[in-house]
Amino acid sequence: MVRLRAHDIAVSLDGFGTGEGQSLESPFGHAGGRLMTWFFPTRTFGAAIGRDGGTTGVDDAFAAQSWNGIGAEIMGRNKFAPLDRPWPDEAWRGWWGDEPPFRTPVIVLTHHPRSDLQVGETTFLFRDTSPEEALAEATELAGGLDVRLGGGPSTVREFLDADLVDHLHLVVAPIVLGRGVRIWDGQEGLEERFAIETTASPSGVVHHVFTRTR
Repeated sequence: MVRLRAHDIAVSLDGFGTGEGQSLESPFGHAGGRLMTWFFPTRTFGAAIGRDGGTTGVDDAFAAQSWNGIGAEIMGRNKFAPLDRPWPDEAWRGWWGDEPPFRTPVIVLTHHPRSDLQVGETTFLFRDTSPEEALAEATELAGGLDVRLGGGPSTVREFLDADLVDHLHLVVAPIVLGRGVRIWDGQEGLEERFAIETTASPSGVVHHVFTRTR
């Protein structure tokens, strides 16, 4: 059975999954890189961007799991581009360079149509559709493997609202942002649908794994 899995979803102590003021220069807004300081040094992240070496241990073990058995991805538009408005043109090819790390079909949820885009081994498909329809298409494209829910926080929240998430790996970073986009709004009682395990890391983050119980 194909599962919908979200991995490496980082939030601050006050529940923000990204900061305010996201832009081309600041993908996480005023949060900068602070939400992901546990992730960037890992060997897994290094391999994804073509860098040799990197840290091992707890954080790398969790990061590595996000790539196992994935056949397609779903992401919100802001993980591909920072502006929620009609595309001025189709020159923007995402933050991911000439060889994005996904190497699978990626459904980008957006209210603004755009032609599908092939970048290296990754195909971005732009869809204005519901979570259920996006998951159905991604499942077909995944070829029997799982589908990764890539974020950002608003997209994760929409799929939690629709009760479609089977696995959620959430990383609480020891920072306070005060403003931005929160992940937990409207999620009262979420814990009733999942078994939850936590693992503290020497880096200061705490990994929370939510596994669907029904």
